[in-house]
Amino acid sequence: MAAEHTSVFLIGPMGAGKTTIGRQLAAALGWEFEDSDHEIVRRTGVAIPVIFEIEGEEGFRRREARALEDLTASGHLVLATGGGAVLLEENRALLKGRGFVVYLRASLDQLLERTARDKNRPLLQTDDPRQRMRTLLEQRDPLYRDTADLIVDTDQRTVRGAVKEIVNHLCPA
Repeated sequence: MAAEHTSVFLIGPMGAGKTTIGRQLAAALGWEFEDSDHEIVRRTGVAIPVIFEIEGEEGFRRREARALEDLTASGHLVLATGGGAVLLEENRALLKGRGFVVYLRASLDQLLERTARDKNRPLLQTDDPRQRMRTLLEQRDPLYRDTADLIVDTDQRTVRGAVKEIVNHLCPA
């Protein structure tokens, strides 16, 4: 592993596989794994939909920025970020400056299939989740691409295959 990459940060939309791939990537690298959304829940003691209900998305984003600041300070870490972590310029700069950023990309259909039964996604609790997800992707995809050092498509790939691609990129033979 190149010395300049002491952490890997996974970005992408909800349902792209950041947590699942992140756990296996951390195991493959022998590093710690963290999920920024789980850290926010741990710090607040309440589920993310409750934070959205009480503080709105803006309040959640402030909490997310503080969690990212703390979490990215560690080395030898694989971090799964929330889907909207890239919305704030300071978060994008932090991720780019402190580690290797991987955008886990997936199609709209795959994302909807993977998130269909998850009620812990406040932004998708709408009458038209497909349109909401499409709007989020249109807004965020350019930010993901601009922030990423590597883009990995997770549509037709197993978790193991995605992990292998990332490891091969970080540790070329």
